[in-house]
Amino acid sequence: MSLRPNRILLARVLKPLTSSAARPQRSPVCYQVIQPTTGRHICTRSLPSSSLSRKYSVEAQELKEDQDVIRDEEKIIGDADQFEFQAETAELLNIVAKSLYSENEVFIREIISNASDALEKLRYNRLTSEGGAVDDAPLEIHIRTNKYDNTFTIQDTGIGMTKEELVKNLGMIARSGSKAFLESMKEKGDASSSIIGQFGVGFYSTFMVGDKVTVYTKSHEQGSMGYSWTCEGGVSYKISEAEAVSPGTKIVVTLKPDCRKFAEDGTVEQIIKKHSTFVGFPVRLNGKVINTVQPLWTMEQKDISDEHHLNFFQYLSGNDHEHYLYKLFYKTDAPLNIRSIFYVAEERPTLLEMTQNTTGTSGVSLYSRKILVQHNTENLLPKWLRFLRGVVDSEDIPLNLSRELLQNSALIRKLRETITSRMIRFFLEQSRKDPEKYLKFHENYKMFITEGVLAEETQDKKEEVAQLLRYESSSLPAGEVTSLHDYVSRMETDQRNILYLCAPNRHLAETSPYFEAAKSKGLEVLFCFDAYDELMMLQLKTFDSKQLSSLENQAVVDQMKPHDGAKDESIVGSDSAEIKLSSSDGAGLASWAKLSLDEKVTDVKLTDKLDKHPAMVTVWEMGSVRHFIKSQYLTNPKGLSDSEKIGLFKPTLQLNSSHPVVMKLSKLRAEDEDLAKLVLEQLYDNAMVSAGLIEDARPMVNRLNSLLSKVLEKH
Repeated sequence: MSLRPNRILLARVLKPLTSSAARPQRSPVCYQVIQPTTGRHICTRSLPSSSLSRKYSVEAQELKEDQDVIRDEEKIIGDADQFEFQAETAELLNIVAKSLYSENEVFIREIISNASDALEKLRYNRLTSEGGAVDDAPLEIHIRTNKYDNTFTIQDTGIGMTKEELVKNLGMIARSGSKAFLESMKEKGDASSSIIGQFGVGFYSTFMVGDKVTVYTKSHEQGSMGYSWTCEGGVSYKISEAEAVSPGTKIVVTLKPDCRKFAEDGTVEQIIKKHSTFVGFPVRLNGKVINTVQPLWTMEQKDISDEHHLNFFQYLSGNDHEHYLYKLFYKTDAPLNIRSIFYVAEERPTLLEMTQNTTGTSGVSLYSRKILVQHNTENLLPKWLRFLRGVVDSEDIPLNLSRELLQNSALIRKLRETITSRMIRFFLEQSRKDPEKYLKFHENYKMFITEGVLAEETQDKKEEVAQLLRYESSSLPAGEVTSLHDYVSRMETDQRNILYLCAPNRHLAETSPYFEAAKSKGLEVLFCFDAYDELMMLQLKTFDSKQLSSLENQAVVDQMKPHDGAKDESIVGSDSAEIKLSSSDGAGLASWAKLSLDEKVTDVKLTDKLDKHPAMVTVWEMGSVRHFIKSQYLTNPKGLSDSEKIGLFKPTLQLNSSHPVVMKLSKLRAEDEDLAKLVLEQLYDNAMVSAGLIEDARPMVNRLNSLLSKVLEKH
């Protein structure tokens, strides 16, 4: 059945014991009464078929538009009985009215919830009472605003109250009629999860906004009288008999001068949609149905179409043109009761949307029995999952009196862990099911996943999130990506480390001097192109008991041994592939280079681990050093002095002993030391640029010009 705007569909939940084909047309019919939300059998009752077809048809029943039952025809009969609140009760009423709730608008949520409970009780009584009499009154909540009289009125067609119940329920704060109703149902072996109220304080929230509150009520019991309950000032209340009172309850709030906004249609409509959109009964504002969106998470997944999902997602996002990439419908009763639905937008949320923490346009909102508890609940999911949009509804959520704050942090933490693990499993399932679609998700939300690795406190949780990350690899064609788990599955038995290299793009990674040694040994290397990848790898440290190691770390470089026959002859030539500096020449060059570079380096060494590059710089924990330099450069553009760099980083310059430039430099230092120093300094700066340790390369321009002049002097 498709959804239509501004129409509410109600289905009566009755299950026949025999098929219609086997029954005489007008004989009494036995039906099982099923509790709507749990599917639990309540009782078996007999109804005349004519009555059944009129009121309890299994076909959906469309409600009429612009129907208003509020008439203002009630009249008080006789003298009123006056009751005084006890001193403790009066003080508690003052606390409820002034301190319990963070926003006074929630009084609308509270009294709508009370009305919903009254309707639920009546529906339960109809289904479980014996006999065939059926009340024709529709189960609805009506609200009317009157800015001229400065009043707010709400009326339900629910169970209503007797005089005794009026005194018990409204004359004593923190006595919940709904809670007592639930307890009586438990004694009978059934507990309706549709009952919202627990604490017996919601009604008194009206005193946050009202100077005077009047209640008209009439029980649905046969022969019941109508009554009026009135309170001003919170000291005493009056109860009178009244005529022309409709079965159910009507509350008229005379608003305080500073609360006149609650007599305006637009304001009230927004509040209803914010807090009470998913109440299980029609809510009408001045005759118009407001809650037209169905709570999909309460339905069976097989009954939800793609159109339903799209409409619901667009409702959550507030954008009728937005579409979702993924959806997850998740229900479970263990270890906690959870009814939830999540969406991932096709486009990554903007920074502005991420900061809208109170509008509900992004993030996951928390509900309890379809009543909003919090928008964008911070503790419900880790912050890195804030790109999700959806709803979590749980009957196990421990709330305080105002239904605004969560209690029992251990239970909330368990809820958070359960949902987070389910979301990670879902994304992993999708990556296997449709890799191309997952890559689109990864491209849009990789930053959030990386944040998750950084934010999680334990190594197990970090690795759980890291499963979602994807990187290009030296063993795969350009554009293809792999996971850390798949990399580990391809490792050689004697390989201890997961190797990675950070570079702006694949070309720079493959031409990096640090990649040469690994390439010559045939080792697979992950390429990290985003600026935050390096920090993530440093924080993750290990994955699946394997150390994450950057090729740039001196410790890794020192482990690399030259691979026989692997030299690239494109530079040194086939005839000179084995030619390199002698030990004495190499030692002399290294000593001279260290003296010439002075405080720029800690040491200069000759290496045979490079092919195409004449030099490279190594430091311990290159990624940490690079991250520090970038952070320091932002706060102090002048940068660090050479002596400060040595003290902090201890850089070592490694010269390729078989590279033509280095071999000629060894001879040049004896023939033209000035030119040799310019070449050496340029080799050093080139190596620092390749390592990403120079933020501003402009200072080397003058030296390059001098070097060019020296080279061209003889031409």
